[in-house]
Amino acid sequence: MPKQPTLAVAAEIDGDLRVIRQILRQPVEAQIERGGLTGPQQSAMRVLVTSNGLSLKDLSKELGLAHSTVSGIVDRLQKQGLVKRTVDQSDRRLIKIEASDRVREFLRDTWPSLEMHPLAEAIRAATPSERQQVLHGVRILRSLLERRNEKNCFARKTE
Repeated sequence: MPKQPTLAVAAEIDGDLRVIRQILRQPVEAQIERGGLTGPQQSAMRVLVTSNGLSLKDLSKELGLAHSTVSGIVDRLQKQGLVKRTVDQSDRRLIKIEASDRVREFLRDTWPSLEMHPLAEAIRAATPSERQQVLHGVRILRSLLERRNEKNCFARKTE
């Protein structure tokens, strides 16, 4: 078997990893699509679910959108029960916007299985030998990347 150049092997692995990521994201993307949210609404939800609540000003800044635009987005999300406005306990003049309890429960209870479903199904269908080969290959790749990363971090510290 002819020896493949390093960049060609790296490009092939990168392509395979891209396809794998797309396949793994399919259930998540389908769920998002079923939610019927616009792109800006999805962006707002991504920011809000990873925060402990933001003011309208901070959310606008985070999204890079005008205050009036974000206010309309939040109004529509609130009508759908996806976000709630609460008074900030440390400064009662501020209103915080945060993901609703319903959204947080969904993220806690349902989201992890959506993300893991394609991978779990593929591993379930694999033979024990295939499972071990996949696990071994992924561990080797991770180790190689971590080793490279450590060398780069060490080289930057000594410069």
